[in-house]
Amino acid sequence: MMSLLKNRLLILSLIMSCTMVIVANGFCQDGGLDADGGDMDGNIADNLGGVKIDTDGVFQSKLFVDVSGDLDRQRFNAAQSQLNKDVQTPSQLRKISLNRLEAAYRKSKQSGQPIPPEMTFLAGLTRLTHVFYYPESKDIVLAGPAEGFFRNAQDRIVGMKSGQAVLQLQDLVVALRAYAPNSNPTRMISCSIDPTQQGLANLRQAVIEAQNQINANQGFGGIRDSEITDYFQQAMGMHAVTIEGVSPKTHFAQILVDADYHMKLIGIGLEQPPVRITSFIEKASPGGNTNSLQRWFFRPNYDYVKVSPDENAMQLDGGGVELVGEDEIVSANGNRTVTGKASRASRAFCQSFTKMYSALSQRMPIYAELRNVIDLSVAAAFIHEMDFYGQAQWNMKFFGNESKFPVERYNAPTKVSPAINAVWKQRQLMTPIGGGVNIQPGIALSSDNMKTDESGSIEKTRNSINVSNLQSDQWWWD
Repeated sequence: MMSLLKNRLLILSLIMSCTMVIVANGFCQDGGLDADGGDMDGNIADNLGGVKIDTDGVFQSKLFVDVSGDLDRQRFNAAQSQLNKDVQTPSQLRKISLNRLEAAYRKSKQSGQPIPPEMTFLAGLTRLTHVFYYPESKDIVLAGPAEGFFRNAQDRIVGMKSGQAVLQLQDLVVALRAYAPNSNPTRMISCSIDPTQQGLANLRQAVIEAQNQINANQGFGGIRDSEITDYFQQAMGMHAVTIEGVSPKTHFAQILVDADYHMKLIGIGLEQPPVRITSFIEKASPGGNTNSLQRWFFRPNYDYVKVSPDENAMQLDGGGVELVGEDEIVSANGNRTVTGKASRASRAFCQSFTKMYSALSQRMPIYAELRNVIDLSVAAAFIHEMDFYGQAQWNMKFFGNESKFPVERYNAPTKVSPAINAVWKQRQLMTPIGGGVNIQPGIALSSDNMKTDESGSIEKTRNSINVSNLQSDQWWWD
């Protein structure tokens, strides 16, 4: 293959990412909302958009673009006719009692009644902003803005008014199980996509050989860029996906990988985001260490977590997500060493991505979904830390039981093929690599970040919510 490189002067920027496909289940093909995660017959839906994982755990892209917007309009109208009218009314602070939701869901299942979509999609919550506990009624309550919802052309469940991604019950249950009653809390929820040691060694040697050919030759010959990138892709081989803290067979885990994948495409210039973000490619300079790899990963980011003096109320304040980076050095045999530093280009990309995260999440629902599962994780950790389970005498026997409420319904992602972008950058090859999600709710709830609300605003909000007037089977209200 190296002979193909002769007589061609290439300046490549080689960036490793991952091509992945996740089945975005939870909707039926006619545009309706199916609460059980498949089509109307209970089968797993093979949706037009999103991604897919085969039985070997390998991802493959499956994209659909609704250029005309006709499919969005059809699905919007179908959802309007099917969805509870009260749920469709926008609310600044919709409340959900976890205890009551579990009881209502269990009752519907045991009686053979269909599960309404407002249960599956948490009454249309588009963000989790508060957690409340009411000792008098023993209700554990989640709250946040909400509205009606529909399945858009990209197979994302989004708000009818805002277009923001809607929280899902299956993701909430995964978060609650990570911080389940009478258990040791999960220290970290993470996703990482990495080349193998042998793959890195092969790539490093291939880059050296290619650079030597580039430096030794003048002219370009008839070699296509695709042949160059195919050569490096073959050298790297498959990348491994590692998910910790939650089951990899869940929708929650797929969100982590999906967001990671799209972030890297933006960073390496293979995807143009709908908002202005400075990519790594724009700022990258080939003058640095040729053995240096870039790594980017998401983590929670709140201005602070505000808690009432009696610790029965909590509010999340801030964007919820930030992107950070660090350099790694790759040796000749493919070993990686973390430097604890980030290049100028990496810092510029991370800062720009974090700054624009909120705006990006409004246009690309996957990033709102990532923020949602991070919010759910922090809320679940708070419920566990404050022992609301014990105080409410709620043992989560239904939601906590996989045989009764299955969430591990997806093929686990294990491998991805590398995607390579060839970019002309002076006369040097660079090989940055990125990716990962690291959720540590304990850090978000640390003493440095968790502040007592001395103003009393959270307590006032909590006390304004009347739980005593709820009907016996009512689990959400405005």
